[in-house]
Amino acid sequence: MNKEEVENLLHNKVKAGEKISPVLPKDIKNYLIDIDGTICDDIPNEEPERMLTAKVYPDALKTLNKWHDEGHIICFFTARTEDHREYSEIWLKENGFKYHFLLMGKPRGGNYHWVDNHMVKATRFKGKFTDLVDKKATIQVFKE
Repeated sequence: MNKEEVENLLHNKVKAGEKISPVLPKDIKNYLIDIDGTICDDIPNEEPERMLTAKVYPDALKTLNKWHDEGHIICFFTARTEDHREYSEIWLKENGFKYHFLLMGKPRGGNYHWVDNHMVKATRFKGKFTDLVDKKATIQVFKE
């Protein structure tokens, strides 16, 4: 799917005359992928000159491009700031990453607890990209 097709898929839907948030087809995943320390060397925002020379993690490139080619949505979500967007886009293009969106300004520091009205699945990157596998885990949820 190209960016235009993805944007059409994600456009507000209308139900009984009311706009509602879109729900992706079950077979399409919407991946939010960090950049620094996840797909390449961990470059702090305070050293932007290094962003253009960060070493890519080959398994990340292979896996993410495969997911993109399978029709999944690839969105890079990074703590880099808007000031770093140009460097980020250049680096992603020069290293061959296929993606649909680049979101800047993710909060820094980790220990995220994402609250959303849509189902959110989180996967911690531990040094190697592979296809995802099912694993049972304990999670925190709101009381019903």
